Amino acid sequence: MIKKVLTVAGSDSSGGAGIQADLKTFEEYGTFGFSALTSIVTMDPDEGWSHLVTPIAAELVEKQLKTIFAGGALDAMKTGMLGTIEAIEITRAYIDKFAMNNIVIDPVMACKGTSELLQPENVAAMTRLLLPKATITTPNLVEAGILSGLGDLTSVNQMKEAAKKIIDLGPKNVVIKGGHRLKADKAIDLFYDGNKFTIFEDELFSTDYNHGAGCTFAAAVTAGLAKGYSVVEAVALAKQFVSAAIKNGQKINPFLGHVWHGAYNHAESRMNNK
Repeated sequence: MIKKVLTVAGSDSSGGAGIQADLKTFEEYGTFGFSALTSIVTMDPDEGWSHLVTPIAAELVEKQLKTIFAGGALDAMKTGMLGTIEAIEITRAYIDKFAMNNIVIDPVMACKGTSELLQPENVAAMTRLLLPKATITTPNLVEAGILSGLGDLTSVNQMKEAAKKIIDLGPKNVVIKGGHRLKADKAIDLFYDGNKFTIFEDELFSTDYNHGAGCTFAAAVTAGLAKGYSVVEAVALAKQFVSAAIKNGQKINPFLGHVWHGAYNHAESRMNNK
């Protein structure tokens, strides 16, 4: 039976991140994706690609989740941009009501292309209500610095200290994504299960066509868990999946380029071109 996977996140109208990235990734993993939108992100090409985040009303978030869970618990779920405290509270209520397992919390605190962080009270609500339910949380360096209270993280040793503090917030596992901000010659991610550190290294691609990499990584971990991989196995496969997606990133418009979610499976070759 095909595994059922949920994403509770924002919509990226440019198609590369958010709900769009999640559903594309779920499909590539051979899982069936459901989505509950919490916000809609739009970009204005007449204003230098400025971003606008429009939250979805809490009642509509709940109606979506009620629809999705009509058939009972799903095999895995992830959260991304959650928009409002009410959306966070509603998501936690459904996690509890259906005793959900395989939960990936991607603690999205800002929209790429903006410097605007989520309101501190939203971060606090996510930390209090969702992290304790997480099978794994997948912060980038900035998010890990905020969650841990350690600020700017510039080394693997600092990532380890941050991982310890994040585990204390309740998730069973954490993976901190080093990315370009680590200033290393490799793409380094640090996984911690509360006892053991595992470092994942891969080629660091010098590209600007990497929009959606973080969402795609978290979605890949989620789908991997749904298909029965252990947490560390799911992270390892997600790292390979995203590396292929970044390596084959595509220019989308004059302002940005996206990762290619179909790269790992060579999706571009599935149907004959006319």
